[in-house]
Amino acid sequence: MPSKRIAVILSGCGHRDGSEIHEATLTLWAIHKHRAEYQCFAPNVLQHHVLNHLTGEAMPEQRNVLIESARIARGKIKDLALFDAAAFDGLVIPGGVGAAKNLCTYAFDGANCTVNPDVEQAIIAMHKIGKPIGALCIAPVILAKVLGKVIVTAGQDAATAADISAMGGCHAPTWQGEIIVDRDNKIVTAPCYMLDSRLDQISIETDKVIEALIGLMEPSA
Repeated sequence: MPSKRIAVILSGCGHRDGSEIHEATLTLWAIHKHRAEYQCFAPNVLQHHVLNHLTGEAMPEQRNVLIESARIARGKIKDLALFDAAAFDGLVIPGGVGAAKNLCTYAFDGANCTVNPDVEQAIIAMHKIGKPIGALCIAPVILAKVLGKVIVTAGQDAATAADISAMGGCHAPTWQGEIIVDRDNKIVTAPCYMLDSRLDQISIETDKVIEALIGLMEPSA
């Protein structure tokens, strides 16, 4: 039986201005654990800004989201503009504040945010042909913005929950180790670092997300 193929959209490298490295790495690990394969993608754009991860202060330099994401993917990554929904069985977006800064403008504009066109196109293309989509941490807000009436989670964060509702989505509260599966829309989300979580709890959630994602996929021909 052919392996399932899952596309992973990254947003840089480092939780303050890119992908959350724990979430991204554990997502890739879970994909292989469940005997699937992954291909990493990222938009070929400049990061909104670069932050010092020791101090949280902005640094006077520019970095590219695709190039920074290549650090996590060990160089095996493609420009998201080349994404072909027909080539994959599922899609997942790890969190990190970069998801809210580089994949969309949620970190600055809240419910009135805009989504990177390549990210939006990938989500719409997968959803249109009934293929499942996963999102972790803050990334579920992107699914709510693009797809509207979907059930997602951002943990226990009331402000984010309100924004998800304003975007047309439905927020389901969760605690560590829990995920939300919207079977009607084939959407799987987990709170991850939206809560005060340990690494082992993140591992449990990413494993559950990938297992659920694969469970929503159509059987291989």
